[in-house]
Amino acid sequence: MIAFLRGTVEDVTETSVVLDVGGVGYEVLAPGQLLSAAGGIGRELKVYTYMQVREDAVVLFGFLTRDDLAMFRLLIGVSGVGPKAGLAVLSALGADELRFAVLSDDAKRIARTPGVGAKTAQKIILELKDKLDLEDAFEKKLGSSDLSDAAEASGGSAVQEAVEALVALGYGSTEALRAVKAAKPDDDMDAETILKAALKRMAF
Repeated sequence: MIAFLRGTVEDVTETSVVLDVGGVGYEVLAPGQLLSAAGGIGRELKVYTYMQVREDAVVLFGFLTRDDLAMFRLLIGVSGVGPKAGLAVLSALGADELRFAVLSDDAKRIARTPGVGAKTAQKIILELKDKLDLEDAFEKKLGSSDLSDAAEASGGSAVQEAVEALVALGYGSTEALRAVKAAKPDDDMDAETILKAALKRMAF
């Protein structure tokens, strides 16, 4: 099993990157995020890999982070979702957005992925929801953005933290504020509870 590759970018196509590792060229199928980060030919790149062994081929799938790889493994564990479909979902959404889409039952967002229909999107949600945790998803998003600083600067209120979290996920500030207000937060609700309620409302 090849856990990761570190090498020089030899070529980048629409769906893959070729890495020169010690004089051997490895073609690695990759999501859009990795292809965008690959840069020009000659750049050094490290990718975390998943190796699919078929009767007629051995295929490598590559990801920028261990988190992306972990989400890919979860996706291909869903019945009816193969490696190429899993790669397409991660290309369209990314690990953070996929987590929140699953936890908020937002099948429409997942179904926007080319080649993934409504039934498959619902199956992904059904099979992954119990394997994901909103607090963990929130912490991962906090770790990859300036959200924690923004929340602290704003006074750290639970409502403000929930709004900032939605904005960090790519929602417009007006849309985020409207969803949080629609969740009817009270003084006993923490940011996580408010965020979960707001995300569920935004799924419809």
